[in-house]
Amino acid sequence: MVGVATYSSVSSIKALWETRIRRIQEEDEEQRKRMARGGATGRLSVGVWEDRAVLAQLKQKLQTEDGRLILRIEQEEWKSLPGCLVQLSQVQEWQIHRTGLQKIPHFISSFQNLLVLDLSRNGVSEIPKQIGKLTRLRELLLSYNRVQFVPEELSCCESLERLELAMNRDLSQLPDQLRNLTKLQHLDLSMNDFSGIPDCVVQLPALEWLDMGGNQLQHLPEDIHRMEKLHTLWLQRNQLERLPDNISRMGSLDTLVLSNNRLRDIPPLMEDMSNLRFVNFRDNPLTLDVTLPCRKTQTEDDEDDDEEDDREMFGREFMQMYIQEARKRAYAVLNVHCAHQTIDDSSQ
Repeated sequence: MVGVATYSSVSSIKALWETRIRRIQEEDEEQRKRMARGGATGRLSVGVWEDRAVLAQLKQKLQTEDGRLILRIEQEEWKSLPGCLVQLSQVQEWQIHRTGLQKIPHFISSFQNLLVLDLSRNGVSEIPKQIGKLTRLRELLLSYNRVQFVPEELSCCESLERLELAMNRDLSQLPDQLRNLTKLQHLDLSMNDFSGIPDCVVQLPALEWLDMGGNQLQHLPEDIHRMEKLHTLWLQRNQLERLPDNISRMGSLDTLVLSNNRLRDIPPLMEDMSNLRFVNFRDNPLTLDVTLPCRKTQTEDDEDDDEEDDREMFGREFMQMYIQEARKRAYAVLNVHCAHQTIDDSSQ
């Protein structure tokens, strides 16, 4: 009986402790659940308040100019843009400069009213495909960034009139689909790594202004005259050794800058480009040494600005004189050759 009593006592104590342990475990589990719920709620609350604070800060960056709502942030640290920004989807223009911005957010597609996206002088390395959904976008300015690749979806921005991608350095090509930007008038590709003018650029029907200075251009397309509306062409600081004859067929071209290239001659056909108001051949290893003749000194009141532009060394008048001098020398060489031929014939 004593043994049975002892065994019964031990069993009771064991059952008691198991009950206590189970109860403690259940309480701990319930406490963890409460803490988890409370912690999540706490974090959610913190996140909501943070979003509200950021949104309030962004609202302070809004300005209205000419009836257009503009988000302007300059020289502040905004390496990324918060998702709460979509609550300001009515904004029509972004001007975000020198903030260190590294990425255009994918939610950019939510800004269907966006007309101007100006993110110059940041650290943007990629243009997201979602950019193609901004069918009302007129200006995309991404100069002085780190863009290396332009997505074909950009061609869906059918209202785009101005595209600036200067000084992205490693940018060397454009997708063929960009030829579909039928309203694009202004294109800045200067200070990049292009070796030629992309064919899609030549086929842009409305292009009027093109800057490809500071690239690695070694040649110009033979069908360059297809850019019928182009009036300004900047090609300084490249590696061009010759110009195609068809450049003379660019009837709208009035400004042509060719300084700091490797040109040896000027195409004779350019003499008839009466529409060309400003041209510059400075710092090219041209074959002929041509100097403009001196003119009578005029008083400042009598000087005409256009005439002074004509007199600029390596400018338009220089071009015409160079072509005339080259023609004279060609005729002289031909006459000498004909004279020698006549002498040889008579001696026989």
